Amino acid sequence: MLEHIPSALGSALSGLKAGMAKTAYHGTFADIPETISLTSPAFADGAEIPARFTADGEGLSPPLAWSGLPDATAALVLLAEDAGSPTPHPLVHLIVANVPPQPAGLGEGVLSGQARPGDPSRIGRNSFLRADWLPPDPPSGHGRHDYVFQIYALRQALDLPQEPGRGALLEAMRGHVVGKGRLIGSYARP
Repeated sequence: MLEHIPSALGSALSGLKAGMAKTAYHGTFADIPETISLTSPAFADGAEIPARFTADGEGLSPPLAWSGLPDATAALVLLAEDAGSPTPHPLVHLIVANVPPQPAGLGEGVLSGQARPGDPSRIGRNSFLRADWLPPDPPSGHGRHDYVFQIYALRQALDLPQEPGRGALLEAMRGHVVGKGRLIGSYARP
């Protein structure tokens, strides 16, 4: 969708970025201890996200793995935000609440709006108001975007609306987060 923005406009907006400070990780949950390791076999922390996981490729959700969960963990939340978006707040690319702690990861392409039988996870709405993975799709000429994949350990599963948005999710999480971790992947439209 954003690939249709002219490169000149993307370049003109290149100084406008939401910023890391406005992500849930560095904002709302800044004081939560970083006890969880979140990784992906597809890219290293701080490295470029392969095109297959973006709007320029197949748009699959990347595989994720975690370790170091606090003993009190009953459920997990996964949240992915684009700190480089030319918007007042980071764009939300993924919300998944009530993820079971085990198995300790998710495979490539499994994060979509499709419900999986027996899975208590609840997929929330991304910034385009769809309950689905929103692949990275930065404007042409805008430069590097940092996508912050965040994991939060909760002491209990959350009571949420069917397809929660970011605001409802963060409000429900308050007082229940016992640990966090993050993985940053970057992408710039070629």
